[in-house]
Amino acid sequence: MYEKFQLSKPIKGKEQLVKMPDDTRIHTIDSGSGKTTILLAHGYGFSNIEWNIIVERLNQLNYRTIVFDQRGHGKSSIGKDGISSSSMASDYKNLIKHFNLENCILVGHSMGGFLSMKFLLDNPDMQNTNVKSCVLMATFAGEVNKNNFQNRLQIPLIKSGILQMLVKWKPFGNQFGKTLLGENPDPEIVRVIQEIFLQQDHSKLVPILKAFGDESYYDSLKNIKLPCAVVIGDKDATTPPFHTDSIVKEIPNSTRIDIKGKGHCLNVEAPEEIIKAIELMDI
Repeated sequence: MYEKFQLSKPIKGKEQLVKMPDDTRIHTIDSGSGKTTILLAHGYGFSNIEWNIIVERLNQLNYRTIVFDQRGHGKSSIGKDGISSSSMASDYKNLIKHFNLENCILVGHSMGGFLSMKFLLDNPDMQNTNVKSCVLMATFAGEVNKNNFQNRLQIPLIKSGILQMLVKWKPFGNQFGKTLLGENPDPEIVRVIQEIFLQQDHSKLVPILKAFGDESYYDSLKNIKLPCAVVIGDKDATTPPFHTDSIVKEIPNSTRIDIKGKGHCLNVEAPEEIIKAIELMDI
């Protein structure tokens, strides 16, 4: 398995700040080599470091990987267009153009999956050309508060700043970290989740939290025409499996992958299963 220290180990590679049309700077790390490039989009409140275990393994398997900090996260800034699903999804388009990617695999976790679907719907000409397939992991296509008491409670607390203060208190912080994981959560994973979450300036990210609940793309998913693997942990309380049900139902060429006993952070709970899903989409 993986050594615990790897969970917060920086990703090695060529770092670059890529300028977006609205002057946002997106922090990227380009590593490895191979015929297929994997573009990995992290979840809300995290940064590119969530992919470190998966990137290391993919590079060993001769894949090129590009990770980035989403707009307003990590080392990435926020330009004139601000924070919204449209501005953040447009960053995907511009990164793909910047790196001249063709036939890449797009991997999106949680918010990254939400924005990946938004990007694909906004840019149908890039489906099956620049992007050949997609892995949608522990994610949703909007309506994130639907039938979900946890999100209805936590999202307003994040917006108000109260949750961030509470997470600093170790007993509460531990419980918060555990809500993102499945059975028998590793204490070190719980600690790292708290650490990365508290590194973000959530006050600037409120608009995308609002978009998660207010927007819905389920009725448009039939227009995603490329192969997709949709991966879900059956203990995921943040984006419960009913979101996966709807995504798989609507995306015509989709494959569902269920991971037993795991929660929302599949990147650290089940990295080998995610790598297998990526390999499955390398078609």
